[in-house]
Amino acid sequence: MLSFAFMAELILNPLQVSWGVWLITLACAFIIGFSKSGLKGIGMVTIPVLAIMYGGMFSAGILLPFLVFGDLFAVRFYRKNMSWSHVKRLMPFALAGILLAVLVGKMISDDLFRNLMAVLVISCLALIVFFDFSGKKPDFSKSGFLSGFTGLSGGFATMIGNAAGPIFDLYLLSMRLPKNSFIGTGAIFFLTLNIIKVPLHFFVWESITLASLQMNFVMVPAVFIGALAGRKVVSYIPEKGFRIIVIVIIALSSILLLLR
Repeated sequence: MLSFAFMAELILNPLQVSWGVWLITLACAFIIGFSKSGLKGIGMVTIPVLAIMYGGMFSAGILLPFLVFGDLFAVRFYRKNMSWSHVKRLMPFALAGILLAVLVGKMISDDLFRNLMAVLVISCLALIVFFDFSGKKPDFSKSGFLSGFTGLSGGFATMIGNAAGPIFDLYLLSMRLPKNSFIGTGAIFFLTLNIIKVPLHFFVWESITLASLQMNFVMVPAVFIGALAGRKVVSYIPEKGFRIIVIVIIALSSILLLLR
């Protein structure tokens, strides 16, 4: 007869990783929830951490369900602040980017792509900071080319490594949305994309398995607690301070991608 400890481990730790790795994964789940409902961008730090522990493609499959849960909680919290009109023009390009990533995902070097993407994000961020200090207020959404490029590159990045957050955050930052609208709009956009990605990861790349999904569901409470904490923390941050914090987090996350 199976012991209680063995049964508990089968339920709580279906991937049979060390408990140290399990606890770090749990912490990543909390950070994802915190990021989705609070400091957007901070969740990027989980990408290199999970990749080190699980490997590139499989870590993307581990992370994706956490992102879906986090988006669901964020949509629930900020549903009155969502501005779908700001992102609807991106959706067709983002879907094209996802399809492109599915087709070439196993032929491209993830490290090379992430390095190029990090350089691109840092370059865009430098433009945002420059315009902030110069007093000019560009709006990327008013440019058909920039909107299309943002959607295509963001869709590709989100499929390859769940790394599109900084790109889309820069797009929203350029429109200077209030912080709650910034969070809510990002949540509904990424919830849509992430749900579309799940079957592709499961059936095409096989980076999501029944065992990995079981671990995701076991750790849902950590995502929820993180989302509650993020919502509470962001309520104390002024609009200007929120913008500065997001910019700093995006920059640090991009550097992490380069160093990974």
